[in-house]
Amino acid sequence: MTDISTTPTRPVVARFCPSPTGNPHVGMARTALFSWAFARHHGGRFVFRIEDTDTSRDNEESYQLLVEVMHWLGLDWDEGPEVGGPNGPYRQSERMDIYADVAQQLLDAGYAYKAYDTAEELEARRNAARAAGKPSGYDGLHRDLTPEQIAAYEAEGRKPVIRFKMPDKDYTFTDLVRGEITFGSENVQDYVLVRANGQPLYTLTNPTDDAMMGITHVLRGEDLLSSTPRQIALYEAFAEIGIGGGFTPEFGHLPFVMGEGNRKLSKRDPESNLLDYKPKGFLPEGLLNYMALLGWSIADDRDVFTIPEMVEAFEIGRVNPNPARFDIKKAEAINGSHVRLLGEEELRDRLVPYFQDAGLIDPTPTVSQIGLLAAATPLVHERMTLLTEAVDMLRFLFVSDEDFAVDEADAAKNLDAAGLEVVRTARAALGEIPEKTEWTTGTIEGALRASLIDGLGLKPRLAFGPVRVAVTGSRISPPLFESLELLGHRKTLARLDAALG
Repeated sequence: MTDISTTPTRPVVARFCPSPTGNPHVGMARTALFSWAFARHHGGRFVFRIEDTDTSRDNEESYQLLVEVMHWLGLDWDEGPEVGGPNGPYRQSERMDIYADVAQQLLDAGYAYKAYDTAEELEARRNAARAAGKPSGYDGLHRDLTPEQIAAYEAEGRKPVIRFKMPDKDYTFTDLVRGEITFGSENVQDYVLVRANGQPLYTLTNPTDDAMMGITHVLRGEDLLSSTPRQIALYEAFAEIGIGGGFTPEFGHLPFVMGEGNRKLSKRDPESNLLDYKPKGFLPEGLLNYMALLGWSIADDRDVFTIPEMVEAFEIGRVNPNPARFDIKKAEAINGSHVRLLGEEELRDRLVPYFQDAGLIDPTPTVSQIGLLAAATPLVHERMTLLTEAVDMLRFLFVSDEDFAVDEADAAKNLDAAGLEVVRTARAALGEIPEKTEWTTGTIEGALRASLIDGLGLKPRLAFGPVRVAVTGSRISPPLFESLELLGHRKTLARLDAALG
């Protein structure tokens, strides 16, 4: 980590500005989390805006998913979609007139120019530059065209791009994550702001929005590091012509998130898809905790923390600039720790949607269904890493007799001849317990221990395994005696009878 002072010199305004293309991914959410935590830590404002000018890739469904994911993660915003704000609109597709006006102001002030090069001409000159061992960026050939040259190109029907005129100087800035960085002027050539068809590029729209929205700190992926000097030069031009607040934001470039094979985690990697985590049973606070560890830690000896604790402790200068490796097993373990931090009632409420999705609880749960889930939740609270595991462990309590089924592999190992003898003995012992007065965990345990361990001389694993499989359908279940009490006298005996054929 880099020891960098990050005390802001002006009130913090941070932002998150994704493009609605495809499904939201882990790297995107990690950027949102760090930007949000930075703003909240410093008592600043967090802006959420949508960069949707690429009509060939952006779509409304992806936009809605972005908003939904931000709500699920609990990353609230002070300006943006749904909440509005003084600098809207917050979707770039609704700001095209603004970008056209800014581009014209840059042209009028001499900070940008129209370039009429064809793609073939550009490629030929770039190849020649490479062959000569020179930088292959734009060579500035059309920087100073005469009116006659412009008229000739337009007579040919050429449509110009608008390029920004980079000053001939080196650029040095202090990255909030990486420290001081210098880019030589030879490595930063004039770049395109507006395509020949009039479409503004990210190189124009992003800095324009940041300037007009007063963004003070830009946290983004390290893949955008090389574009920083271009943006600094553009902000300097903005200050001269009166666009924005007259200052350049501070930049912090976050490390890559790596997947398998020591390569950058991509949208195609299964663990990258953010939409998969909620149906898998992740808590938003568990997932956020793990994503925070992808480059940052609250302390060297502590991995589990709440999001308010993260906000209290977060300093961007403590982010590690080295790539962070995504480990799904650790993510699940962190999530399990957050499950155990929940109170029983809150955990029950979190479980309800998963039981509804599995068809085990009605869309409008009955009092008895909620009561049964509340009683069963403590039995699995310490056994879960994902909320969906509770559905698997407690399914036997909620399914009807007709839908109940025993796992075939578990039946083969536990309900052989010896196992069925255990079931038969257990059935006789449990059948002696009065249903209405004595069907309790203690009485059930006493009857089974007396009949199976004392009576048959079995060890607990061999004594209770067949009963567990016959009644719950699986060798993995919550504590047996408590489970039988919740299942009830009638259903318990019916399932033992069904196992006996």
